[in-house]
Amino acid sequence: MSIFGKIKDAIFGAPAAAAAPAMSSEAATAAAMDAINTINAQVAAQAQNVDIDAVLTEMGQGKNLNWRTSIVDLMKLVGMESSLQERKDLAMELGYTGALEGSAEMNMWLHKAVMRELAANGGVVPADLLD
Repeated sequence: MSIFGKIKDAIFGAPAAAAAPAMSSEAATAAAMDAINTINAQVAAQAQNVDIDAVLTEMGQGKNLNWRTSIVDLMKLVGMESSLQERKDLAMELGYTGALEGSAEMNMWLHKAVMRELAANGGVVPADLLD
């Protein structure tokens, strides 16, 4: 799974896996297609209008993390490693073209890029976190 995918799943909630009962192959195929359609519908509904500010603010209760401006704190908040290597990998995944040295410029770009991607995937992100 991509690094951004892990961040998104931590905020939006990961889709639950469905267990299939034993049945004939035809019934199993039909049941599998029904399960896939149900999961896809749940994921689509779940990804719509997720209030990123509210979710992250709630996750941050009692934690001294500045997720609003820091990619490191955002990654920590969602339970991820925030090492330079993880941030380099995330930068490459999201298309960063600058030097991958963990500079303030790279980290600020990453934070904005993650917020833009969350918005593109159905998250409601405050405008001040997008520009």
